[in-house]
Amino acid sequence: MKVYKFGGSSVGTPDRITSIIQLIAAQAQREDVRAVVFSAFQGVTDQLIETANLAAAGRPDYTDNLKSIENRHLDAVRALIDIHHQSNTMAVIKMMLNDLDDILQGVHLIKELSPRSKDFVLSFGERLSNLIISRALVSAGHDCEFLDARKLIKTDDSFGNALVLQDETHENIRRHFSEHPLLQVVTGFIASTAKDETTTLGRGGSDYTASILGAALDVDEVQIWTDVDGVLTADPRKVSRAFPVPVITYEEAMEMSHFGAKVIYPPTIQPLMSRGIPIRIKNTFNAAGHGTLITANADPGTYSIRGISSINDVSLVRLQGTGMVGVAGVAQRIFATMARNSINVILISQASSEYSVCFAVKPEDAPRARILLMEEFEQEMERRRINEVSIESGQCIIAVVGENMRATPGIAGKVFQALGENGVNISAIAQGSSELNISMVIAQDDEKKALSAIHDAFFLAGLKTLHLFVIGAGLIGKTLIDMIGRQRRQLGDDRHLDIRVIGLANSRKMYFDLNGIPESNCIEKLEQSGGKMELDAFLEHMLSLNLPNSVLVDCTSNEQVSSRYLEVLDRSISVVTPNKKAASGRYVYYQELHAAAQRSNVRYLYETNVGAGLPVIRTVRDFVGAGDRIQRIEGVLSGTISYLLNTFQPGMKFSEIVSKARGMGYTEPDPRDDLNGMDVARKILILAREAGLQLELSDVQVDAVLPDTYFDSGTVDEFMTRLPEVDAHMDELAAKAAADGKKLRYIARVEGGKAEVRLMAVGSEHPAYALTASDNLVMVNSDCYHDRPLVVMGPGAGPEVTASGVLADIIKVS
Repeated sequence: MKVYKFGGSSVGTPDRITSIIQLIAAQAQREDVRAVVFSAFQGVTDQLIETANLAAAGRPDYTDNLKSIENRHLDAVRALIDIHHQSNTMAVIKMMLNDLDDILQGVHLIKELSPRSKDFVLSFGERLSNLIISRALVSAGHDCEFLDARKLIKTDDSFGNALVLQDETHENIRRHFSEHPLLQVVTGFIASTAKDETTTLGRGGSDYTASILGAALDVDEVQIWTDVDGVLTADPRKVSRAFPVPVITYEEAMEMSHFGAKVIYPPTIQPLMSRGIPIRIKNTFNAAGHGTLITANADPGTYSIRGISSINDVSLVRLQGTGMVGVAGVAQRIFATMARNSINVILISQASSEYSVCFAVKPEDAPRARILLMEEFEQEMERRRINEVSIESGQCIIAVVGENMRATPGIAGKVFQALGENGVNISAIAQGSSELNISMVIAQDDEKKALSAIHDAFFLAGLKTLHLFVIGAGLIGKTLIDMIGRQRRQLGDDRHLDIRVIGLANSRKMYFDLNGIPESNCIEKLEQSGGKMELDAFLEHMLSLNLPNSVLVDCTSNEQVSSRYLEVLDRSISVVTPNKKAASGRYVYYQELHAAAQRSNVRYLYETNVGAGLPVIRTVRDFVGAGDRIQRIEGVLSGTISYLLNTFQPGMKFSEIVSKARGMGYTEPDPRDDLNGMDVARKILILAREAGLQLELSDVQVDAVLPDTYFDSGTVDEFMTRLPEVDAHMDELAAKAAADGKKLRYIARVEGGKAEVRLMAVGSEHPAYALTASDNLVMVNSDCYHDRPLVVMGPGAGPEVTASGVLADIIKVS
């Protein structure tokens, strides 16, 4: 024997109701369904509340809402009931609506809505829906009876959240069902007092109605039909990867429902739990699905926790002072004061030193709680034994729940690590001795990020999602995104890593997609659907999303972007970039960025600032980390200039080689940024800083590749027009070097606390002599590598190798 319950979303439209009628017809007899409980049509309860409030405010337009309610229910009659049986049902519906109109007129006249009147008004939602559905079942050829639950379920007179009188109610239910063998269509949510005054059962009242019926009839199972596939590991609106849990215990369900899991409510569980009657949560729109079974003995499963819930928008009330230490009865006074004044305490946390106690309440209760405590502890405060009562608003509670947590070491550590890695601060912690629940109070703004981070840590077998915000969709940016797309499966299989580009921008447009922008058409999406690019707006939206494991990827050479890294790092978002402007900017800013990354427990990575994809910065850091003092760093640090000089031979035109390199993306957008030597100066400065030197860019002595007069040409186009004038000068230098058996190389060096960059002719004894194409070369001499340097050599320019290095840094963030 079973009892079914269908919620408002299941009966939102006539089409949905028709599907439910078919489902009941197919299963009622086979599963011996004795009662089906329905909520009001979707949205009707809220509409009734709004209508009653309008009437109480003296506003005549409450009648517009009433007319809308009438039309909706009459339309449902027309859609669901055979035309030959409609007239009687419509007459009954109109009589009920006349009664509703009468009570609302009274509310409007006296401008007062008492809790008793409000319960009576709200009862019409369930009474109308269940009457129509019962008549629709009969019209479809399925025998049933309409049952107004007020006849059976008796309560006290606590209107709005009435207490059920269990013994009398159970006796009424058993007697009624013994006398009525047909399927009963029962109004959820409503009941009545001994004086037959209408009451309501509070939040989740229709579920509670089904539970009361199931307990009284001692059924085999109560099924709650809703719009999700059971109890999920987390709220799918907040955690995109949440999935259904096949089975949980009553205790786990109670904990999760208390902390915000809205699929089922605590009062629903208790009557069935005491009798060992299972509850099954099923999806009306996926009737074949297994759903979630709530029972006394559930398979513990493979995960160390069962799920994560949250209560948003709470306030934390804190009381502290030396006068609380070792004083008996302080806690009793605090919570007795709250109880006397009907303030519900959601969570309690006390320091073992007894110096402070804090507890969470609803925001609307916090100011009153503060005043009451100040009155209760007035004498202690006058003697300064207890400090002022403080309130922290804008908080939420995250609860991690599971039977497997008992006696399993490391659960709390894993939770706190997931939160710490994402910059989520914990204001208070509570854990019961049952070890079934760990609860934390955090900032409301961090709720979604915290839920996702914890969910990934426990349920996705180590899979980590990185949320990228990419600024710069040129050669490097586009190549990077293509590379992520090509390697997506390998990254998932080998590294358990899911990289999603959430935001993308170029100099003109920006585009966001919380599910991830498809790599295959990201540029098309940006150009066709993107809004106007404004750096402030882009960063503000990135910060407001507050996603876990967020990474800003700056693929520009824009100093405006690099100047914003500090605020990004301070918000616990990592930064990965080939943009050299920050790491080679003011030394103080360089230090601040590293300090901010360490302080926020995120990463600031810029390996591609020097050598593109070559492990140059990492190598220098390894020397320093190992305590090996660096004596000299020397090398060819510009893939662009390396390509130009390696390609350039006596008799060739240097200007044509520059133009070709620019078209291939080997140069900066303005080739003067390469040829003036400042790009190389920035790179050697970065290496000098990584080696421990506190140098500024102005400390680097730079000799440009070309004479200084060529850098005063105005625009890029004007420079490119004048560039052929340098061909003769460069041909002369190349010819002289060749005559001496040497080659031209642009060498950067840091030694003895000084850094320099200049064009040199090197012989075959120098490692740079053998460079080809766009190769870079770095030689490091140290105490350990004194006689022969450690050499790193390879391609140092081009979108592919740079994007590869950026991706490697992104992977390091994970």
